[in-house]
Amino acid sequence: MAKSEKKLKVNREPGRFAQLWSVYKMTAKVDKSAVWLSVLALSIGVLAGVALGVFLAPTNGWLAAVYIFTGSLSGLLSGLIVMSKRAERAAYSRIEGQAGAVGAVLSSTLRRNWQAADMPVAMNPKTREAIYRAVGPAGIVLIGEGQRSRVQSLLEDERRKLNRIAPGAPVHFIYVSGDEGSTPLYKLAPTLYKLKKGMSRSEITAVRNRLASMGMSLPIPKGIDPTKIRAQRR
Repeated sequence: MAKSEKKLKVNREPGRFAQLWSVYKMTAKVDKSAVWLSVLALSIGVLAGVALGVFLAPTNGWLAAVYIFTGSLSGLLSGLIVMSKRAERAAYSRIEGQAGAVGAVLSSTLRRNWQAADMPVAMNPKTREAIYRAVGPAGIVLIGEGQRSRVQSLLEDERRKLNRIAPGAPVHFIYVSGDEGSTPLYKLAPTLYKLKKGMSRSEITAVRNRLASMGMSLPIPKGIDPTKIRAQRR
């Protein structure tokens, strides 16, 4: 009985405060300015509450306490928001440059009016440059993961395919490669949202249905042809 209880304690997930503490340590290790910015946001909220209590309710202690409590709560909330944003940015910086990082961001952070998959639609098996596709109000967005000079040809080939399957749909390019002028990984989703609207809801649905029939254009690795495999004889 005691052993089973110990196993349950070991397998139990960490609590909310333990998770917050681990996120705080990870963020402080990667981004040291996140701690100071969070403390600054908390201090501003507390000082604003104290100022409101002193100037607006100098003779009413209860109302002054309400102002101070509200300001402190607002400062705490602001500090948590700042820390969460910096933690998200730190997490992206840890996976930036790795193969598949763009797919992880697209599958976990996009809004409902945008749709994307965590698998690339085209890839160079030698250099591991990949192309990801997102569809939303701005049209079709092709995201290149890899060096700009190498991924440019993949993007152009994919755009020619899209022009045949979905003619008239706007096609945009975004480079996430670490090169100069490319989009950082943590700014990928905001960059998509800032693109100018180019399609209505009905057009988005029609384009998605057409692209669903397109499938993936990943190269097939060399090896045994599954269509030529014969059953073994006894």
